[in-house]
Amino acid sequence: MKALTYHGRHDIRYGEVPDPAVTSPADAVVRVTAAGICGSDLHIYGGNGFSPELGYTPGHECVGVVVDTGGQVTRFKPGDRVLVPASAGCTHCRSCAAGFTARCERAKSSTELCYGVSPQLQGSQAQVLAVPYADVNLVHLPEDISDEAAVVLTDNAPTAWYGCRRARIQPGETVLVIGLGPVGLMAAQSAFAMGAARVLGADLVAERRAFAAGLGVEPVEGDDARSAVRDMTGGRGPDAVVEAVGSDATIQLALKSVRQAGRVSVIGVSQNKAFPFHMGLAQIKELEFAIGLCSVHYELPPLIALTRAGRIQPEVVISHRFALSEGPAAYELFAGRSDGVRKILLDPTA
Repeated sequence: MKALTYHGRHDIRYGEVPDPAVTSPADAVVRVTAAGICGSDLHIYGGNGFSPELGYTPGHECVGVVVDTGGQVTRFKPGDRVLVPASAGCTHCRSCAAGFTARCERAKSSTELCYGVSPQLQGSQAQVLAVPYADVNLVHLPEDISDEAAVVLTDNAPTAWYGCRRARIQPGETVLVIGLGPVGLMAAQSAFAMGAARVLGADLVAERRAFAAGLGVEPVEGDDARSAVRDMTGGRGPDAVVEAVGSDATIQLALKSVRQAGRVSVIGVSQNKAFPFHMGLAQIKELEFAIGLCSVHYELPPLIALTRAGRIQPEVVISHRFALSEGPAAYELFAGRSDGVRKILLDPTA
């Protein structure tokens, strides 16, 4: 089959790789009809991957059709249209059984829990994907949810919802979202769905701020985001901040911008092992601070319902579509933040 493979910094290639197959009676094989490029994939593309190994297929966002199943798979059959959550659980431990796959008690490392971050679980930017423990790690996809929306529901939307849930957003509150990429845009939609009266949005890219404004977000303008947020909130600060970037600067902005006794939820991926967390500031401000990785399985049910009801629109974050064979160019465009790119959809069938 054809797939993208990672060979080092800024080196994504399109070519032939071995066909995946059912190797365990609990597994399934899915023909991919649409895949996404996530912001986390850009960490890998930039040479800051989660594994030192090369040659594997990246990607952890896809939807498709089941083409084969092992003998122990009972909930799915060939021909079923499915969504593949970005996180893959063992299904046997207590955490996975409750839907908290990111807390899997059997996994020896985080690279075992996500497709496309190492050779341990080959990724979804391919024509076909092998799915372990298919009865739990696949989700039936309703016909009234498009492939575009479903790709966003595999990771970006659940991560955003998780971040807003951890921020404990209450009806009538003011929320600041830092980073207006796909996760940030879905965090804004999630905050509104949870009852936020105002959502402020900070991002260095003017096009992203302008797009978010069309979704009801109040863009934070100017070179001094902290001062702008203070002015926009009458000197008080937002009730909650959802940080969707993961850089030191944006996490610090979240901590300094939130109101007294406010709440900060970090869902941006940080690889800093020595982040200078200001304990004194947090204590004086009486802050609540949450950080973690989303368990997609747990967050999905309300998001599927909200999507079907039209309360959230995951598909609006997608800005570009490429054939899988154009994957290297798609990565280059996404990394360069040019041409108004927000989210890229890859089509393995083109």
